[in-house]
Amino acid sequence: MTFSTAAGRFRIFALAEAISWAGLLLGMFFKYVVVQNEIGVKIFGPIHGLIFVGFVLVTLMAKDPLKWDVRTLVLGLVSSIPPFGTVIFERWATKTGRLAETSTAPAAEQL
Repeated sequence: MTFSTAAGRFRIFALAEAISWAGLLLGMFFKYVVVQNEIGVKIFGPIHGLIFVGFVLVTLMAKDPLKWDVRTLVLGLVSSIPPFGTVIFERWATKTGRLAETSTAPAAEQL
């Protein structure tokens, strides 16, 4: 995974969004069930919000380089709503070739 490609940026943000969801859910569990202290939500809420916005932007920017159709774009955006949906979408997109980088360089330069 690398930030230098659209697919790499998407994968990084998909994973980060899922991890931030886990942190937020854990914070909510502690807030409402364990200790009735909202420090976890105060920490992970803004982190998750920032990563969520980043994921949406990266998904929108990935449409053209990855040659996604509107259906794939909408599925990518909707995947950010349920917890861990971004990881499920990322795995599906990888399996179906939707995260394959298309190269514009001639074949000789790719060696």
